[in-house]
Amino acid sequence: MKLTKSKIFGLVSLVVVVIVILGTIVWRQSQPKPVEIQEVNGYLGGEKIGLFDDDEFAKLAEQSGLKVNYRKAGSLAMMDADRAGMDYLFPSSRAAVEYGKAKGVDTSNADIVFNSPIVIYTHKTVADALVGSGIMSKDSAGAYHLDMAKAVDAMTNNKTWADVGYQNGYGQFRIDSTDPVKSNSGNEYAALVATVLNGGQPATTDSVARDSAKIKAIFAKSGWMETSSEDSFNQFLTLGVGSKPMMIGYESQLLDLAVNQPDAFKQVKDDVVIVYPTPTVWSTHTLIALDDKGSQLLKLLKSEAVQKLAWERHGFRAANFAGTDSIKRFNVPGTLEQVTAVTELPNNAAMQAIIKALS
Repeated sequence: MKLTKSKIFGLVSLVVVVIVILGTIVWRQSQPKPVEIQEVNGYLGGEKIGLFDDDEFAKLAEQSGLKVNYRKAGSLAMMDADRAGMDYLFPSSRAAVEYGKAKGVDTSNADIVFNSPIVIYTHKTVADALVGSGIMSKDSAGAYHLDMAKAVDAMTNNKTWADVGYQNGYGQFRIDSTDPVKSNSGNEYAALVATVLNGGQPATTDSVARDSAKIKAIFAKSGWMETSSEDSFNQFLTLGVGSKPMMIGYESQLLDLAVNQPDAFKQVKDDVVIVYPTPTVWSTHTLIALDDKGSQLLKLLKSEAVQKLAWERHGFRAANFAGTDSIKRFNVPGTLEQVTAVTELPNNAAMQAIIKALS
């Protein structure tokens, strides 16, 4: 059979088409399969919402095959919440984990992810007035420190703001917090008060029983308390010195504001002061994985990329109590590189007693 030019051209074209098809098949087979995305759901402490809403965190989660969803809840409140369909709980302390364990939560797969010291937020006029009276001090680096023994003594003796040096304050001296029965920052503040009342030694069930009236009286000064640290901090920024002269919070909250809301931080940076209580306690943000998807999230959170992101953009110190670089990166006045004046939290029995006393 004689091959004409048209037949030769057609044959060559067919061969080319076959080669292209085979090449495409081989190329597709050589490509990595798309990552299957799984949705992971759970309860999250409000102070960590900024991280979970971060686009970079969403990208890192997607690379790990996860789409992370959350419901905001106080660290203690989430332990009593409906866990149907939930893959994780992410409270802000080991104390909350122990509380959950006592409530029947499976905490066998739990690990500390971030750390943040409990601090006090106030206003410069208040801070400087309290420095003048001696209840607070300011070190050579510009960091403020509150003597917790003097502060607790002032509150138990119903001292007014004027008594502690702040002449413009209305009513009795107090330090506002979130609800200690539902939220971790308030709960850890209660533990700190109970420890101070116990002579600086971690509170015990006996000391809590002895001091419960004083502890309740201190919290009664605050009236209504938020259940979320995020809501409480926002209220502090919004309402100003007349409504909330001082409040308990996490160090990470002001650092997060400085990075992610620079315009808002610019408005408050000359007014809002971060104060380190002497002593303070560490808030150990601990993820409880309830199933395999929760375990995958825990692995993601412990990864170097997320630990770096959590520090640099949201102010959470890594699980080894240090950031990836100096805290000076945030340009927030009065922060400490290392927090040294720290006390241990009371044991679980004492923490349960504090919660019962304040319920």
